[in-house]
Amino acid sequence: MNKDIHVVVLMGGWSAEREVSLSSGKEVAEALRERGWANVTEVDMDRNVAQVLEGLRPDVVFNALHGTPGEDGSVQGLLELMQIPYTHSGITTSAIAIDKELTKLVLVPHGIRMPAGKMVESEALFSGDPMARPYVLKPVNEGSSVGVAIVTEGGNHGSPIGRDVPGPWHEFEQLLAEPFIKGRELTVAVLNDEPLAVTELKPKAGFYDYAAKYTDGLTEHVCPAEVPDAIAGSMMDMAAKAHRLLGCKGASRSDFRWDDEQGEAGLYLLEVNTQPGMTPLSLVPEQAKLKGIAYGELVERLIAEALA
Repeated sequence: MNKDIHVVVLMGGWSAEREVSLSSGKEVAEALRERGWANVTEVDMDRNVAQVLEGLRPDVVFNALHGTPGEDGSVQGLLELMQIPYTHSGITTSAIAIDKELTKLVLVPHGIRMPAGKMVESEALFSGDPMARPYVLKPVNEGSSVGVAIVTEGGNHGSPIGRDVPGPWHEFEQLLAEPFIKGRELTVAVLNDEPLAVTELKPKAGFYDYAAKYTDGLTEHVCPAEVPDAIAGSMMDMAAKAHRLLGCKGASRSDFRWDDEQGEAGLYLLEVNTQPGMTPLSLVPEQAKLKGIAYGELVERLIAEALA
């Protein structure tokens, strides 16, 4: 691979995941420079991104953005129009995978078990529950557990949820309601169509929310996860199948919940992330390392696929 080509690492932006994206981007750029890439430019995306890219004229963009508009097809469409190769998934895949309901419409008919859910108006939550408690409320198109609330029978949300209670119902007009699946939090990374490993995530307190994901010491990663071989195999098969059905490119990460009291019937895929994090605490680099793929090599593989 020609290490003299111009690589722009696109990061930051204005989503709720801005800080994580900046961390991912800086790690990527540093890894490339350490491996002898001579021409790497870091770009903190703003509304003038088209003009910035036009001036820089990169040979390839490493898309280190998380959330909208970097993960929903918007930036992908811009790069397609500008005829600039870029890492990770394309327009259609990104637009579908960022939307949890659309993802279900693609995956569930092919035998991938996902929680049954329904869209609810946030205003309606103050009148009554959309389903039996416990249930989960989440934005339909945010990642990194941004805006997730678990509503339980004995929780402090009130019954019905109180208007004065902080929660995603104040930030989003609509939310996706899903039954809460008790059990273990697990994830599988897929790189170039191959599942890497299974990691179990054990938050020290509460659930695996945004803070638990990106604050050092708040979550224990068990990789490979201590689960039966059949369960690990099923998860890896489901992650690879979801990656393929959605048309993902580069790396993706599928998140699961497993109710171990129900065996394989208690295994549910929650969502597929097309722009998984590349921070020091991120799961894709961790699983790649387990498979003997160093961080810098992982970055180079993603660029190689983009250029191919």
